[in-house]
Amino acid sequence: MTDSPFGPGRRDALLIATGQYDDSTLSSLRSPRQDSAGLAGVLAEPGIGGFRTEQLTDARAHEVTRALERFFRDRSRDDLLLLHISCHGIKDDDGHLYFAARDTDRDLPASTAVPAAFLRGRMELCRARTIVVLLDCCYSGAFIPGSKGDDRIHVRDELGGHGRAVLTATSRTEYAWEGSRVESAVPEPSRFTGALIKGLATGAADLNGDGRITVTELYDYVYESLHRAGVRQRPRIWVDLEYQVTIARAVRAPAGGQDAGPREAAGPREAFVPPRPEAPPTAGAGGPEAGAAVSEVAPPGPEPSLLHRMREAFRGETGAGATGRTPFMAEPVAGAPAEADESYPRPRTRRGQDALIRLEVDLAEAAFGCTKEIAVRTAAVCAACSGTGGENGARPRECSDCRGRGLRLETPRRSTGAVLIGRPCPKCESHGTVLRRSCPACKGEGRVPADRALTLKVPGGIDKGTRIQLAGEGEAGPVGGPAGDLYVEIVVRPHSVFRREGDDLVCTMRIPRAVATAGGTLPLRTLDGSKTVRVPRGIRDGQSLRLPELGVTRLHAGGRGDLLIRVEVRD
Repeated sequence: MTDSPFGPGRRDALLIATGQYDDSTLSSLRSPRQDSAGLAGVLAEPGIGGFRTEQLTDARAHEVTRALERFFRDRSRDDLLLLHISCHGIKDDDGHLYFAARDTDRDLPASTAVPAAFLRGRMELCRARTIVVLLDCCYSGAFIPGSKGDDRIHVRDELGGHGRAVLTATSRTEYAWEGSRVESAVPEPSRFTGALIKGLATGAADLNGDGRITVTELYDYVYESLHRAGVRQRPRIWVDLEYQVTIARAVRAPAGGQDAGPREAAGPREAFVPPRPEAPPTAGAGGPEAGAAVSEVAPPGPEPSLLHRMREAFRGETGAGATGRTPFMAEPVAGAPAEADESYPRPRTRRGQDALIRLEVDLAEAAFGCTKEIAVRTAAVCAACSGTGGENGARPRECSDCRGRGLRLETPRRSTGAVLIGRPCPKCESHGTVLRRSCPACKGEGRVPADRALTLKVPGGIDKGTRIQLAGEGEAGPVGGPAGDLYVEIVVRPHSVFRREGDDLVCTMRIPRAVATAGGTLPLRTLDGSKTVRVPRGIRDGQSLRLPELGVTRLHAGGRGDLLIRVEVRD
């Protein structure tokens, strides 16, 4: 697909799912195969994502690394690449991130898992200027039934880069839940990927109604979906892109039979039942042999239609038995109560955007920790209306046109029965509420620009590129919505004498030949002050001396690294 409706260049997606593991310490996961199949179906749909998709399921580490290298090779600058990974996330003793494969030995991650550094290297060498990474792994806490992940991993440190967008299922201290039926072995989408699929398939992630779903809109939709569902995880996003990236077009539900395909996203959308991804094939039904890696390439095609496939796969979950009410249907059903789908009314209150600032520190401050005062200009709650958006603090009232549904119920043309369909209400813009008068200070936004001063405690041992998260210190959400998070990225200024290698400090020391031959002591100014270095007799040029516990504080682990002195013998 070299000339798609999305613009020049190819749109390729690689979906890597690992749910079965040879290592007994890595628990089996029910959702990855299901997630991969469902997301691939939505991305491949021409009227939605238009991606050429490739799936790799329960593969071994060398098969995953081969697929990643092949995926990022021979690309043009106009290509858009999307990578989805669903698996266990593990780390080594130095805190480096790895993605677990089927044959991963948790005690030997460097040789049996897929290093995040390898993925980062492939991304950095890739010519495509737009790469989107979706990670459905968690990186904190202990393994428990129904969750997946490992602790103390910060994905932005490992995968960030120019022209990249990284969406993760959780923050660094949460689990990535596979679904509500933790005690059951029934496959179902993970919370994170399930929300991705629904937002793309239904078009509900098109938050501004322009017919396009961008990376940031998709994140906002997923975050709010999990928040409304009461799920104990908070997705995160890190974006370094020069422009808004369109992941998909917002599809409208067909007004005809269930075999009708998706239509162009022009004009108002009709609400419909959210779909589920297809159940994975089994070995007994002619599917892949148990334990084998599955790689399948699926070029986008209209047959069978996405809506038909998704409804068949998800039949039963979204009906009245699952929610306690009859959801609003895409195909009108005679006599069925007309009630808004859970995507309507669209919330007026939303979470604020995350913010990023960069903070320069000296090597000594990074090594031992420090306290910094930082100034932030962001959006704060409007004092004039207390965040309501209404004049004098007045709150939004129910829209009289749609009666708070966010949808106006209409009888479609050529209808012969008692049928109602819902279309977005233009008066309230699908919010279900309207403001009698907007606050003049914030123009109805409930927030205004403001300068703030914060005190930041920088932990000892932090390194360049690491981002410190300050929860709730980002911009305030519209109309009283929760605030986003503030991320402070550390920039370490170069030191005139020392350089850092992990938790060790390294320097060069010139020693007179006479001292090198006979031995002796020499002074050295370190980050801890002046120290005396004992030079052993007969030391040679290029050898190193080690001063223990004079290096950098070990972040999260306690103790310190060493000071390594490289000797230069001079006459």
